Amino acid sequence: PYYVSINQDLFLEGYLHSPDPNLVLFLDTCVASPNPQNSTVTYDIIRNGCVRDHTYSTYYSPYRHMVRFKFNAFQFIRSNPEVYLQCEFVVCRTPENYSRCFQGCINRPKREASS
Repeated sequence: PYYVSINQDLFLEGYLHSPDPNLVLFLDTCVASPNPQNSTVTYDIIRNGCVRDHTYSTYYSPYRHMVRFKFNAFQFIRSNPEVYLQCEFVVCRTPENYSRCFQGCINRPKREASS
């Protein structure tokens, strides 16, 4: 566990360990939940490449195979003080400009409910 105070900046880094210089790392989704199992209660920090938390920021990385970001630590209401973070990264090959890594934020349209 990593202990932080509420509203403290939490800095994270994703790193791809590969000797291939043509690979790029992209943070697609990062969600928090009050327990380590798949929870129905989640908080989106970033989803489908779209930032959902106003405290989220990316930081410069000198390498394409490294992603650096931060957000403010928080606690779920009426639960234990632990927050579990689960992030999904996508690995793409450069110079594929139409790959998921280069599309950025994808706002998927909501499905219409039938009567």
